[in-house]
Amino acid sequence: MNTSETFSRWDLFTETFFNQRLIDEYSGAIAKGILITCEIAVLVVFTGIALGLLLAMLRSYRFLPINVFISCFVDILRSLPPLVLILLAYFGLPSIGFSMSGFLVLWLVLSLILAAFAEEIFWAGILSIRRGQWEAARSTGLGHTQTIVYVIIPQAIRMTVAPLTNRTIAITKNTALGTVIGVGEILNQASTAQSFSGNATPLMMGAIAYIVLFIPVVAIGRWIETRFAWRRI
Repeated sequence: MNTSETFSRWDLFTETFFNQRLIDEYSGAIAKGILITCEIAVLVVFTGIALGLLLAMLRSYRFLPINVFISCFVDILRSLPPLVLILLAYFGLPSIGFSMSGFLVLWLVLSLILAAFAEEIFWAGILSIRRGQWEAARSTGLGHTQTIVYVIIPQAIRMTVAPLTNRTIAITKNTALGTVIGVGEILNQASTAQSFSGNATPLMMGAIAYIVLFIPVVAIGRWIETRFAWRRI
């Protein structure tokens, strides 16, 4: 292979994946997609974790009907693929007169899925607390709610930070599924630009955007996992 052929192939590669004209043209759309992705991810994390914690606390009361409902809720949402739930919510609910925007569907579905996993993680943390902690708290006059809020949950959360962080990262990456219901997140903007341009550069821009967004999140998750490791015990 001579030098001219090498440069020719390199030019073809850069033209296909790093076309400067297309980068300039679609950088605004990708930036918009990044903003929407961040909005959904933040909403999903806060809503999903809060709901999961609430469900785990309710489960601690050991009221049979509530526990059966929570167990069914968790098992169903952990079993079904997120894409199936998103499509059912977006295309199925309007048939019974209940329609939502793509943004709202993506937020609610991913939040419920995260809540299902978070509930199991928090519940495992609650169960890991020794019975003596419950008895000591109750002996001081604290009720069940006060015991779970002030004594049990603070200890359980410390032990669940690492697995909860990993699950949160996994769920938030599913924001890319919003492209199937028209949510203008990164993948949607990139694939739309790719269709109009007939070039892979917008998809490469989207891939780089995901790396820029999630590499710091993964790094923080790894630090948290190390920070709360069991080596201290």
